[in-house]
Amino acid sequence: MIYPDRIAAGRSLGGSLMHLRASNPLVLGLPRGGVPVAAGVHAVIGGHVDILLVRKLGVPWQPELAMGAIGEGGARVINDDVLEHTGVGPDELAAIEDHERAELARRQRILRGGQPPVPLTDRCVVIVDDGMATGATVAVACQVANTCAPRRLTVAVPVSSVEALRRVDELADELICPLVPRVLGGVGGAYRDFHQLSDEEVVDLLRSSAATDESPGPGLGDDAIGRGEHGA
Repeated sequence: MIYPDRIAAGRSLGGSLMHLRASNPLVLGLPRGGVPVAAGVHAVIGGHVDILLVRKLGVPWQPELAMGAIGEGGARVINDDVLEHTGVGPDELAAIEDHERAELARRQRILRGGQPPVPLTDRCVVIVDDGMATGATVAVACQVANTCAPRRLTVAVPVSSVEALRRVDELADELICPLVPRVLGGVGGAYRDFHQLSDEEVVDLLRSSAATDESPGPGLGDDAIGRGEHGA
């Protein structure tokens, strides 16, 4: 299976998520590549769409290994086992966290335009990315989302490696992935169009998706990127 592009992949993925439609789901795309997929999912199952901004706190000499994660609203998860195993000290952890908080703040300014995120508490939340190779980023996103006490957490991706599915499975209530090749050479191999998105494309996708939200809350529109009403 080869997807034409990320939006088409999202629409296809949405067909596997129709059981969530009645729950007024909150579909969260991981910037940047997960946002068009989330827009496609949202077009099929409705609800509301937003982004989930997270930053992995990677071990300095092994960035893929997460010793923790941070998200918006002060969300913070620390993997004590990784810290103990690697020997990363408090000062080094603090320096990495400061760096990642600066990048998180930059993305908030650019992608949200000053608007707050949609609250996850007691929502049926769907975390969407364009694929999982190692699963590290989605795993971090799940950890951060779970600090906000969603009612139900689903992870949905168009393509994944077997290893990534195993990594993420225990972090979510449900894991949906239609395409799991025996060998995943790279997520981009599942797409004909896998171009790198600009910040402007992400913002435009969020605006257009927000305009079609079901039962939009007050002020939702071009000046309220990705916002929706709280609650189901």
